Amino acid sequence: MAKIEFKSVDEYIAGQHESVRGTLERVRATIRKAVPDAQELISYGMPTYKLSGDRLLYFAVWKQHYSIYAATEQVVAAFRAELSPYEVAKGTIRFPLSEPVPVQLIATIAKFRAKEVKTGAAVPPKLSGERRA
Repeated sequence: MAKIEFKSVDEYIAGQHESVRGTLERVRATIRKAVPDAQELISYGMPTYKLSGDRLLYFAVWKQHYSIYAATEQVVAAFRAELSPYEVAKGTIRFPLSEPVPVQLIATIAKFRAKEVKTGAAVPPKLSGERRA
């Protein structure tokens, strides 16, 4: 099966199964409201947010969950209790599609990451295949 090359977040969401589009729109709206200055684009084939040219976070949908790629060591430590119901591994936070979107948690994580980016406090974990200078 050929990999689809999405050109925008609108295209990414429209290209997903109808049953998950509402969830993805809610995640997107939450991030955009939490960090309105973030630039929205597609990177590594998924919706991506950058702040002042630096990675803020990504999100993507899978069969049974959607993921937020923003789990720096500081995020995991700061939100340990709030993240305990979710699977967290290698920079990824997985949220089940069968549950409501945890809007407040995602917004708070996005704002936390924005502070990290602005202060240079942390760099998100490297994505597979990504090179660092």
